[in-house]
Amino acid sequence: MIYAGKSHPQDQGGKELIKRIFQTKEQLKHDVKTVYLENYDMELGKMITSGVDLWLNTPQPPMEASGTSGMKAALNGVPSLSVLDGWWIEGHIEGITGWAIGEHRRDTEESSNWSKDAQSLYNKLEHIILPLFYRDRDRFIDVMRNSIAINGSFFNTHRMMQEYVLKAYFH
Repeated sequence: MIYAGKSHPQDQGGKELIKRIFQTKEQLKHDVKTVYLENYDMELGKMITSGVDLWLNTPQPPMEASGTSGMKAALNGVPSLSVLDGWWIEGHIEGITGWAIGEHRRDTEESSNWSKDAQSLYNKLEHIILPLFYRDRDRFIDVMRNSIAINGSFFNTHRMMQEYVLKAYFH
C-alpha cells in the first residue's frame, strides 16, 4: 500500500489522518507492506500518476476540489476507483473507465456513510478489480485504454481553455 499527500498547514483533519496512517502502518508492518511518500510535490505527483495500476480516490463528498490527479492518471492509462465526486461524476463509466465507490450522493449528511463506502470499496477490489487485474489482463488493459481514449480526450487543458473562453469571456 502506497500513500502520498500533504495536508494544508491549517488542515488539522488532514494532519490527523496522516498521523493515523503512520500509526496503522506501524501496527500492520508484519502483515501489510505500507509506504508513505513524504514531501509530496509536483515531481512526485508526476511519477505516481504515471506509475500505478489503479488510482484510488476517496475524498469526502462534496469536498473534492477538482480531481486533476485522477485526470492525469487517466491520461497515463490508470483506471480510477473513486468516490463519485468532482470530475469522476462525469468521467466514470462503470467497468469501462474505472469503478465507483458507493453511489453519488448530493446531501452532505448522507455522504458521510463511510461504512457503506468501505464495503463498496472492498467488494469492488475483491470481486471485480483484482480478479480482472490478475486473471483477465487483456480486459484490464481495455479499461486502461478506455481511460486514455475516453477520459483523456475530454478532461484536458484544451477543453478547459475552450470552456473558459466561451463561458467566461464571451458569455
